[in-house]
Amino acid sequence: MKKVLLAGNWKMHKTLSEVKAYFEKFLKDLETIDLSAKEIMIAPPFTALAYSRKLTEGSPIKLGAQNACWEEKGAFTGEVSPLMLKELGVEYVIVGHSERRHIFGETNELVGKRAEGVFRFGLTPILCVGETLEERQQNKTLEVIKSQLEAGLNGIKEVGGRDLVIAYEPVWAIGTGITATPEQAEEVHGFIRDFLSGLYGKEKAETIRILYGGSVTPENIESLIKQPNIDGVLVGGASLDPDKFLKICAVAL
Repeated sequence: MKKVLLAGNWKMHKTLSEVKAYFEKFLKDLETIDLSAKEIMIAPPFTALAYSRKLTEGSPIKLGAQNACWEEKGAFTGEVSPLMLKELGVEYVIVGHSERRHIFGETNELVGKRAEGVFRFGLTPILCVGETLEERQQNKTLEVIKSQLEAGLNGIKEVGGRDLVIAYEPVWAIGTGITATPEQAEEVHGFIRDFLSGLYGKEKAETIRILYGGSVTPENIESLIKQPNIDGVLVGGASLDPDKFLKICAVAL
């Protein structure tokens, strides 16, 4: 059974004391939610990964990282290797987030190297793709998504259902309070599913989860998750508040 993935990306937020307060609240209330068809992942900053693993040990929460290098070790100042993350209990790694692309200049090719490295070391990459407002206005959305998928998945030749996650995050909807309509999101998710079918075959493509990310809130989660090709969400700002993220996790399926 393909579980819906509800993923929280904390970005550059939360000191260790704030992490402790968050999980004390979140884990207590999580016990009231039916998780039989859901999987929950939280990606804290690197500094909080080990502590988050300690606090969530024995809970259903999966641990994610916000980026990773493609090499096991070496002269890569400022980078963190997949093996280092794996040792901390990390299972998922976000690669190609729009902020990495647009603030830090990561190219499609570099994102592809990161995705392949994460995959090679046995972690699950969450490959983010998405267009800017200008690209959408120029009707280039699908062209942009296609080029990002081609480069991002270039080194990943064979997959099973849990080996790979794609996250569609329209750049114009991230942190703006503007959300793509369910119909807009579904159109792109359907395109991504078709692309994956061409790459890996229809059967495997159906098992790969495609998330929506872009100002997801407790108010819009239900309309998004009802779409046929939306298999979960990648939540930014709302995941920083344990009450808001709990409401998102409690969505009826």
